[in-house]
Amino acid sequence: MYNFGVVMTDEEKKLLSTFEARLRHLIYLQDELKRENAELKQLLEAKEEECEKIQAKCNQLNLNYMNLKTATAISLNGSDVKETKLRLSKLVREVDKCIALLNE
Repeated sequence: MYNFGVVMTDEEKKLLSTFEARLRHLIYLQDELKRENAELKQLLEAKEEECEKIQAKCNQLNLNYMNLKTATAISLNGSDVKETKLRLSKLVREVDKCIALLNE
């Protein structure tokens, strides 16, 4: 304990000692929370990267699925000509939109 020229009673010394112990404990808890926060931030970053990879894979699978549907629709032997025409019309509209965007 520090003595700055002030005489302290035993009760005041006890209170100061208790205060110092509680302050040390609070500092320890703060350090623990900082460590835990850093770990959680790192975990969150890893999960976000994993989520981005999964989203990219999902997008690729959706694209593959649409391509497969289109290829299947085109390769039909006339049994579902109406659906094939609709799909092709949709593809033509998408190409037209892309061309329009490029011309802007």
